[in-house]
Amino acid sequence: MGKGRILVVEDEAIVALGIQASLERLGYEVVGLAGTGREALALAETVRPGLVLMDVMLEGGGMDGIDTAGELHERFNLPVVYLSAATDEKTLERAKHTDPFGYLTKPFKDHELSLTIEVALYKSRTETQLQESEQLLSTTLGSLAEAVVSTDTEGRVTYLNPAAAAMLGVEPEHALGRDVPAVFSILDPDTRLPITGLEEICSPRAAHPMCEDMLLRTQAGLEIPVGLSVSPVSGSRGEFRGRVLVLRNVALRQKSEEDLRDSMQALRTAFRQTVRALASMAEKRDPYTAGHQQRVARLACAIGRELGLPLETLEGLEVAGTLHDIGKVYVPAEILSKPARLSHMEMGIMKSHSEVGFEILREVNFPWPVARSVLEHHERLDGSGYPGGLKGTEISQEARILAVADVVEAMSSHRPYRAALGLPLALEEITNGRGRTYDAECVDACLALMNGGGFTFEAPEICLPASPSDFSQRSAPLAPEE
Repeated sequence: MGKGRILVVEDEAIVALGIQASLERLGYEVVGLAGTGREALALAETVRPGLVLMDVMLEGGGMDGIDTAGELHERFNLPVVYLSAATDEKTLERAKHTDPFGYLTKPFKDHELSLTIEVALYKSRTETQLQESEQLLSTTLGSLAEAVVSTDTEGRVTYLNPAAAAMLGVEPEHALGRDVPAVFSILDPDTRLPITGLEEICSPRAAHPMCEDMLLRTQAGLEIPVGLSVSPVSGSRGEFRGRVLVLRNVALRQKSEEDLRDSMQALRTAFRQTVRALASMAEKRDPYTAGHQQRVARLACAIGRELGLPLETLEGLEVAGTLHDIGKVYVPAEILSKPARLSHMEMGIMKSHSEVGFEILREVNFPWPVARSVLEHHERLDGSGYPGGLKGTEISQEARILAVADVVEAMSSHRPYRAALGLPLALEEITNGRGRTYDAECVDACLALMNGGGFTFEAPEICLPASPSDFSQRSAPLAPEE
């Protein structure tokens, strides 16, 4: 292989052989000699040269060199260098329209031939690479689902990819050269007014380069929620050359998010109903304490809010409070409703309800430590509680809150073996045990609620706001409790 594969088209055989000899001396490969335009086209199709040296004034075959060069360019995209003697202006003007890669005036020297060929081959390679890059870019942009719109320095549309034409509802030829506002507008979704300065708020350098909450209005009046980014285009010297706007239709995503919110709301409602059904199951066996778990949950949530606990913790506290006595399903009904003091053995069975509740709930993958809170709600700071005799901070914060709420509600309500002791005695109990058996902060929060804080067990107190938060916005779920 030589420095390049060249087809020589020359109707004078002696001249053609001379050119061939010069080319071979210079290290080029001559792949064929043609005397007419027809021969040149046939050879080009067979040997596919890298360059054609074309005599302008071909005779015979009905085609001169310029006609042949045009056919070679159209059919095979081959670069052509013209070989000519003195030629009239009209012929030269025709030659210019075929985009030749060079001219050589006969007679020429070897170094002139070599220089012209090297320049032509370099130009050909560069143009081929450029065409391939443009084809790749065009194919890439054409395959994108996002709409891509390019503008010049004056804000006139210079390019639309197929997705942009479909989104805007226009044919590319009707949009090219027009000002952007004449093709589409970007509106503020709240005010429905056109937004200016998009390149400042939606550029790659902005905090949020893809503005997700924009509204596209087409010339037909169709409004589409879109995400938008705007990128400036710079020239080789950094000068401003225009902008590229990328628009993403987010209507489907917004609909999916809305459906997901509705689904999560339904799931949340079903979850809360299931929790209350479980609580009701335990209370059906102990009618004297019906509503106790819900009232404990209300007070525990109120204490948690008073302590400034986050919403996700309050949610878990409500669930734990609602289920804290679920283990009583294991306790015989005659013990639960016995209208007298329990024996030592009966009290032992009753105390097992914390552990039974833990065993029931431990396999449920709650996003909060519900089972642990249920297990520990009868523990006391000084270790006098049950079932583990835990002390201080060994007891979870939720369990320490439940302990205070449980004692206050239980002492304030009737039991089978006694009448209600009343709220004052309940508050006295937690005050006396403050910092010793009951958490001091929880006691203080409870006292603040009961003494002027506006809390009552009868009020429809709940942990959550009227519009519950999406589960997905909470912290990551905990692993199943051990």
